[in-house]
Order: sequence, then structure tokens, then C-alpha cells
Amino acid sequence: MSLLPSRFIYLCLHFLALYFQLQECQQSSADFRFYIENHTRNPDDLSRKQVRIYQLYSRTTGKHVQILGKKINANGDDGGKYALLVVETETFGSHIRIKGKESEHYICMNEKGKIVGRPDGRKQECVFVEEFLENNYTALVSAKYKGWYLGFNRKGRPKKGSRTTQRQQEVHFMKRQPKGRVDPLEEFRFTTVTKRTRRARRLKPNAKRN
Repeated sequence: MSLLPSRFIYLCLHFLALYFQLQECQQSSADFRFYIENHTRNPDDLSRKQVRIYQLYSRTTGKHVQILGKKINANGDDGGKYALLVVETETFGSHIRIKGKESEHYICMNEKGKIVGRPDGRKQECVFVEEFLENNYTALVSAKYKGWYLGFNRKGRPKKGSRTTQRQQEVHFMKRQPKGRVDPLEEFRFTTVTKRTRRARRLKPNAKRN
């Protein structure tokens, strides 16, 4: 009979421990939800996004996307001031906003699929999703209008989003560093070692001695 109270006390302590563990899990999950909501409530905050500057090379025109203000085309020269793009990447996912460094207008797509430049890029119409293709090109699809891509015809004029697909060359772009800037990854180059280079290396110390 003396074993019954001890077992009862043990079970009570066990259930109390489980209860406190459950409370801690609920608190941690609530804190995590609060963290996510706090970091996604205002994605335009500079502390919660990455900012890069590069050019978008158009596969069809052989030139670069440039933002002149409300008008956007793909006839920009390499290193042109209107071809310098400030790309804002949100912390979560590959959603980006593209702004002209000179014009300070964002690339946006309205409900008709028309590409326009707007000074305020906080709306969903100005958000694009990067899609990396097998041919080393990048496609930019609208985050609001599914299946509608940013694209330009051979004359550099914007195409309507409803008339684009991922397979079209008009929607293929390549990221490029501005003229005069070197990509940090390209600074490290490997030299192929051949018999000639080995011989040159051997002769260099001898030349210094003479």
C-alpha cells in the first residue's frame, strides 16, 4: 500500500514536467512567428534586404536594360548611367525590386502586362522573381501576375507580360558588372602550367643573380 502514494507522486511530477515542456515549445513557436512577422512586415527596410548594383544584358538586343523614368527599354550602352540598376533583394526568397540608379524609378508591371517605371516600388506590381535558366541566363517573372515575364523585343521595346513565356529569348537576361568594375570572382584567375612557364620560372632567379 505504501507504493501507491509514491507512484502517484511520480506520475504527477511527470505530467508537470510534460506540461512545462509544452508551454516552452508554444512560447518558442510564438516567438518565431513574431520574428517572421517582424522581418516581413516592412521588406523595404534597408536592414532587411541586400542591395546590389549591376546591369541587365538583353539577349535579343545585345544591349542593356535602362530606366529613363516612366519609359524603360533595352537599348542602354555598357556603362551608361541609365543602365546602372540598383537591385534590392529581400532576405526571404529570391524576390527583387529593380530601380534605376539615375532615374530612381522602379520597373513595374501593371494589370495589362505593360512595363512602366514608377518612383514608388513598394507595391507588389514592382516585385519580380528570379528564375535561373540552364543557359546561364536569368528570367524575371512578375510576383503578382504569374507567368508574365519582363521582356523586350529586338527593337528594345517592352513586351506585354501576357505575351511572354520563359522559353522566349526576349525574357532572357544576363547580369553584368558596370563598365570599369571587375567582378570579385574574376580577380582570381588560374594560370595553366606548361613547359614554357616552368622554364621561365627557372630562368627568373638566374637572371636576378646575373
